[in-house]
Amino acid sequence: MIDDWVTELCAALDVPPDAVDVAALLDLARDAAHHVERPAAPITTYIVGLAAGRAGGDASTVAELTARAGRLARGWNADPPEQT
Repeated sequence: MIDDWVTELCAALDVPPDAVDVAALLDLARDAAHHVERPAAPITTYIVGLAAGRAGGDASTVAELTARAGRLARGWNADPPEQT
C-alpha cells in the first residue's frame, strides 16, 4: 500500500520515485516521534525534504540530510538545547 501511494504521489508531484527512500524516511519519522515528540515526525520529514530540495535534491543529499536529522532526533532526549 505505501509503495503504491509513494508511486502515485511522486507522479502527481513530478518527483522521481527512486529519490524516495521510504524505509529511511519512516525510520526518521519514528526517531523524531519517539525521541522528540509525536508531532515532530511530519515536521522533521518536511524540513529534511525542504533542505534537500534547496541543496539540489539528489538521492545522496536526501540520504545525508536524513541521517543527520536522525542523529539529532535520537540524541534529543540525551541533551536537548535549553530554551531561551
